[in-house]
Order: sequence, then structure tokens, then C-alpha cells
Amino acid sequence: MTTGKKTISIIAVLVIIVLVIVGYYRYFFVFADGVKAGDLNYVVKKGYIFKTYEGKIIQSGIKSRTTGSVQSNEFEFSISNKELAEKMMANSGKFYQLHYKQYNHPLPWRGFSEYVVDSIITAE
Repeated sequence: MTTGKKTISIIAVLVIIVLVIVGYYRYFFVFADGVKAGDLNYVVKKGYIFKTYEGKIIQSGIKSRTTGSVQSNEFEFSISNKELAEKMMANSGKFYQLHYKQYNHPLPWRGFSEYVVDSIITAE
């Protein structure tokens, strides 16, 4: 192998390694995880190619994005599995405590949101 081919091979391997690391960080690295609680507003299955479950809970309290306005505090999320989504669909309007993971960017088959609910802690 000549020096030029060896250099190109090393650069190609390094580029692939960097792309894998950046891809992992952007789409699979769990930036945060936690629990959100509130009244379940809705859960829907939607999408053009990848049908994913999306939901929203209304949290207690109010949040004002601009001075002088009042707005409810909402948490929009994607749901990781079908059974969990169907259970939530059947109990819309109930108070939930949901465990979620926050990713840096969404993936089309994972949902529209960077917040992905993976379990129900309590439902009242």
C-alpha cells in the first residue's frame, strides 16, 4: 500500500468514527430524564410515513411567555410503545405522572418530540 492510499484510509476511518459519534450524540444520547405530572389532554397516532404516538399533558399552574398574558403549562411528548399509548388513550383526562427521556433531536420513527415517555408512574 502506498503512503497516499494509507493516508486516505486513515482519514476515511477517522471521518466515519466522527460521524458515528456525532450521530449518537444528536439522536441516541439521553440528555435528561425525569418525571412530569399533569392532566392528560390527548394522545394521538399521527405521521406521514412513520406513525408515532404523540401526546400532551396540562400541568398545574400557569406559564406566561409574554408579559401580561396567561397560558397553561403544557408538556408535549412522544410515546415509546403501543401498549403504553393505548392505555393512555383509554384514560384521557386523568392525572398522570410520566417518566420521560429527553434526546437532543427527534427521529422520525421515534416521534415528533425530543421528549419520549417510556413509562407511567401513576395514573389517578
